[in-house]
Amino acid sequence: MAGVLVGAMVLGGLSDRYGRKALLIWSFLQMAVTGTCAAFSPNFVSYCIFRFLSGMALSGFGLSIACLVVEWIPTQFRTITIATTGFVYTLGQILLAGLAYGIQDWRWLQLALSVPFFVFLLYSWWFAESARWLLLSGKASRAVRVLQRVAQVNGKQEAGASITTEGLLSNMEKELSTAKSSYTISDLVRTPTIRRIFCCLSMVWFSVSFSYYGLAMDLQNFGVSIYLIQVIFGAVDFPAKVIVTITMSYIGRRVSLAAFLILAGFIIIINIFVPADLQTVRTALAVIGKGCLAAAFNCTFLFTTELYPTPVRQTGLGFGSTMARVGGIIAPLAKMLEDYYVALPPIMYGAVPILSGIIACFLPETLNVPLPDTIEEVENRSRKKTAEEVAQEKILLQSPDKALFKEAC
Repeated sequence: MAGVLVGAMVLGGLSDRYGRKALLIWSFLQMAVTGTCAAFSPNFVSYCIFRFLSGMALSGFGLSIACLVVEWIPTQFRTITIATTGFVYTLGQILLAGLAYGIQDWRWLQLALSVPFFVFLLYSWWFAESARWLLLSGKASRAVRVLQRVAQVNGKQEAGASITTEGLLSNMEKELSTAKSSYTISDLVRTPTIRRIFCCLSMVWFSVSFSYYGLAMDLQNFGVSIYLIQVIFGAVDFPAKVIVTITMSYIGRRVSLAAFLILAGFIIIINIFVPADLQTVRTALAVIGKGCLAAAFNCTFLFTTELYPTPVRQTGLGFGSTMARVGGIIAPLAKMLEDYYVALPPIMYGAVPILSGIIACFLPETLNVPLPDTIEEVENRSRKKTAEEVAQEKILLQSPDKALFKEAC
């Protein structure tokens, strides 16, 4: 957890500076090497060091992949693409339970999970760097080559041949004129709208991870084989992610996120009042709660990448992931509070997502909204929306019904 936290803080910013693909390749290499070394650790201290470095790598390629997906996929297909990657993540959870059951020795299990990353490392060289990032980083000629290559892969050679450096620079003139040469984490709190997004998303990321690991640490207490419950916990993600994909596509990201967080919190709290001998009911409620958190996690990932502009997207996503790791680290500490009052940990695990669900309502909606390329674009959208709301309010106040109501008052 500490490794993932540090990786999110360090590698997220480096990706915005050096590119998504470069950090992705490096993270795959680091995961392959450190994971393999962990399998041959001579003592516990070296094992912890290698696992810490593996955690950093996990953050690196997880965040880079998310940004590449969002920055390449058109708006109308973005939701289903993120959902598909979420399904693959769930499939990995289920396969892990089977591998752990079949490979009882932890060294061989660690090795079996690490060696495939050498394969991932080889094919990651084929990935295309984000054209958005290249343009905003002053690498227009390279962006043209990447776009032409993508056009060729998609069978659009004529469209690719028509792309020129001058044309791209002309289309992105406004974004390029407002883009700075470098961005830091301070840019996440420098302007009012980005600052509000930053604070709300930090709470959401923390709560999802905090409650998720609060449930995960109770796996042994459900009276079911730990391997079987891991499969069940993974399998529930499939219907949960299908539902959240539909709601995000038709209802919106904000409502979906708030609803799943609040529902997960209430389910966790309700489970406190279920008698301990009703293990099936307790397990069913925990599985549903975990499914809601998985749906909220999918929504949070997509929502975060859509809310932050391109220059700080990876940095913002990295800090969100950092807050998630803080939640994962604090979760077992909250579990220890049961020594003082047995219901206190589940109350905390339930109350936190309810609170963050309410906070999520203050985020702007991004359904069918193009990705922002600059901080100024995000701020302008917010000011424009506020102006429209004021104008609408004036119209309502000038309507006959409102006038009568005002006169009556």
